[in-house]
Amino acid sequence: MRKGKAKKRILNNDPKFGDVMVTRFVNNLMEYGKKNTAYGIFYGAIDKVQEITNEDGLEVWKKAIANVSPAVEVKSRRVGGANYQIPQEVRPDRKLSLAMKWLIEFSRQRKEKTMTDKLAAEIIAASKEEGATIKRKEDTHRMAEANKAFAHFKF
Repeated sequence: MRKGKAKKRILNNDPKFGDVMVTRFVNNLMEYGKKNTAYGIFYGAIDKVQEITNEDGLEVWKKAIANVSPAVEVKSRRVGGANYQIPQEVRPDRKLSLAMKWLIEFSRQRKEKTMTDKLAAEIIAASKEEGATIKRKEDTHRMAEANKAFAHFKF
């Protein structure tokens, strides 16, 4: 049995924009504890997005996160010896977390040269509702829709 819920850690605002959401994103982006490198990649990507789209880079990024956030997902549940994929609504905190992780995951898979370029390209694609991250969201929604018949097995 579990002892109890882990406490939510309070994150600091990021140095440039003063936004906690940016800090969360950078923490997901960070590898090997190199936070300054992660901040450099993120800020570079935001500047690049601003150059390309001629809009506020942070607003484009927030729009991309909102577009990628899933509304429903499926969770496995064992009922009577069979596993069912049960569709469930996604909590707001998890929505944000999934959106950030997907954006970073598919940025890393892109073919551009630097991570800054990859992240900028994926942010722009997601803000226009295209690209691999949007496909992942649609696949998740499609799977939940297909398994709607098992919704009565909810936890």
